[in-house]
Amino acid sequence: MTRTDMPPSWDERTMLTTFLDYARATAVAKCADLAPEHGGAAPLPGSPLMTLGGLINHLRWVEYHWIQVIFLGEEDAGPWTDEDPDREMRLGAQTPVSQLVAEYEEQSARYRELVAGTDLLTTAKRPIRDGTHVTLGWILMHMIEETSRHNGHIDILREMADGAVGD
Repeated sequence: MTRTDMPPSWDERTMLTTFLDYARATAVAKCADLAPEHGGAAPLPGSPLMTLGGLINHLRWVEYHWIQVIFLGEEDAGPWTDEDPDREMRLGAQTPVSQLVAEYEEQSARYRELVAGTDLLTTAKRPIRDGTHVTLGWILMHMIEETSRHNGHIDILREMADGAVGD
């Protein structure tokens, strides 16, 4: 996938999907050529969950939650539990980043197809906390925000790990 934030057309769907793909590709690019020992490192004092692997796994599972659980109404088979609501972060720190990236990219491709064939105004099968049934368009915007916010964390962790910087 080409990493660009310039949509080929200016309709809402194309802009949303282009920016989400750009944010996803940025997270993936930040993990390129990462030495295996850096994937589970938690260099920030007081933030044991803040690892490159944990963040990539979190991004994967957050999209899963919003698309499959909230939007499609499927049962939640995510790794989290009531006792460990951040379990995806812990598991990500223990899994090779290359594997996590591959799983994230595979899932992103599936969701890209689902979004391409679904009206943006389609409402989610399950409500969010306040009882609102959000639209697919809202979920895409939320995924852009979520992924972009965590890209800042990924950027800092990568620079701390080995000095790699970039856009």
